[in-house]
Amino acid sequence: MSQRKRSKGSGLSQGGDGDEDFMPTHSQVQRNLERRSQDQVNQKVSELVQFLLVKDQKKIPIKRADMLKKVIREYKDVYSEIVNRAGKTLQQVFGLQLVEIDTKHHIYILTSDLPRAEGENLHRDNQTAKLGLLLIILSFIFMKGNTAKDGAVWEFLRRLRVQPGERHEVFGDVKKLVTEEFVRQK
Repeated sequence: MSQRKRSKGSGLSQGGDGDEDFMPTHSQVQRNLERRSQDQVNQKVSELVQFLLVKDQKKIPIKRADMLKKVIREYKDVYSEIVNRAGKTLQQVFGLQLVEIDTKHHIYILTSDLPRAEGENLHRDNQTAKLGLLLIILSFIFMKGNTAKDGAVWEFLRRLRVQPGERHEVFGDVKKLVTEEFVRQK
């Protein structure tokens, strides 16, 4: 038995596609949230943001079933709240919006909320590119609770197809850029 509801403020429909038995109502989610530690829920939000960014970078459509199976798992009872918080984080930190493009199969994509750049704003020099990389790395560290092991950062960059051991056409020696220049700038 499935139930079709709209979660408050998210625009994300729930239930009806067979990827879960039951999606709780808004009031049930609020009661379930009270039973969970905020740290646990925040960790799931961070994991979902990372999952969504990697899927978007690889240009792979994001399926709700995958979010539930690979990230949310035993937190299905607070799914809508985790997705709402992840959506807010994506919007506030990255200027991205999670949009459902297929309501039957619950498939999502990330779209940019940032205004389109025109004219001189399209010019990107090396400093702007390096700043972009720095912001991505700092956002990753933030999402990991303000600490991240070197190996985790390098793996994250590899997922974004920025190889630390290879010369990058824009960043040059990525390992040197991160470990020397970014560290020197604190």
